[in-house]
Amino acid sequence: MTQPRAFITGGAGFIGSRLAARLVDQGAEVTVFDSFLPQVHAGNPGNRARLEACGARIVEGDIRDRAAVDNALREAAPDIVYHLAAETGTGQSFDLPARYSEVNVMGTAHLIEAVRSHGPQVRRIVLAGTRAVYGEGAHVDAEGRLVTASARDDDAMASGDFEVRDARGTVLTPVATNADCSVAPASIYASSKLMQEYLLQQAFWGTGVAVGVLRLQNVFGPGQSLNNPYTGVLSIFCRQIQEGATLAIFEDGEITRDFVLVDDVVRAFAMMGSAAEMPGEILDIGSGQTATIRDIAGRLLELFGASRDRLRVTGAFRPGDVRHALADISRARDRLGWTPEVTLDEGLARLVEWSRTTAGTEAEAATARVGA
Repeated sequence: MTQPRAFITGGAGFIGSRLAARLVDQGAEVTVFDSFLPQVHAGNPGNRARLEACGARIVEGDIRDRAAVDNALREAAPDIVYHLAAETGTGQSFDLPARYSEVNVMGTAHLIEAVRSHGPQVRRIVLAGTRAVYGEGAHVDAEGRLVTASARDDDAMASGDFEVRDARGTVLTPVATNADCSVAPASIYASSKLMQEYLLQQAFWGTGVAVGVLRLQNVFGPGQSLNNPYTGVLSIFCRQIQEGATLAIFEDGEITRDFVLVDDVVRAFAMMGSAAEMPGEILDIGSGQTATIRDIAGRLLELFGASRDRLRVTGAFRPGDVRHALADISRARDRLGWTPEVTLDEGLARLVEWSRTTAGTEAEAATARVGA
């Protein structure tokens, strides 16, 4: 595919704006469609500035507005659609199930209908999926056999037992997860994201439209909002450290996550668009390595010149949170030729350097919003 026209829903966001700039740099004509929700964009003008600097066409609209989606897609006449628009946030989804369903599920349905009605030239759709659809993910028993993990029990966690067990109560060991693992979404957010996959995979059966899904692990990096309470934990920690706060670590501090830098994620999306044949299998995108939240918090404290002791393990837990997350990225390597290029240590250093220069600007913007 040479010099394609690309349409990116959620294209003014943390990942989307970087993807737009990369595609333009590769010679594509790019239209981004974004609602500019204040929770996501307020106090973080860099994303829009990036779009304006690269020359991407910006359309402000809500994915829940069928007419707006129709009009934007018709005018863009894209060859490829990147669907990144979504409500994110495990905890918030429990409080706002209607909003999450309207944006993630109905918004995807609107996009499908727009493509079928007004996008005859569309040949590829790439969805930003999430590892959250796996729930607790892949585990093995003491004999090394893959087994299904049971959802963790609230009463057990309240007593300080955070281990993942099977149906018989046996403690399991986490292993890297790929799309062979059964889906078991543990939150409204995860369920709505899984429905996006189902809708897209079923809507274009028998057509010339290829659908690709990248299930993303914890994406982080410079440019992630420091003030949005439902954004990534690393940017939240950066803000709290600069405010002098003691970091509150959930559960026993041994929650593990697979953190992948946004630049590597953007590269994976771009490769899905430019590959001679887009992979039909679901691909998992992460670093392929894990770190505990306690360790990550300590590393960030050190990078800011603070004591690693400035954290507190609270024992608190949230519904929908999983214990362990680790991507098996072998299919992304084999099918797409993608592997992460930036180590966690280098990515953390970039995040800290950026947040040092950005925290004051975002804080001023947040204060202005409160004053208004």
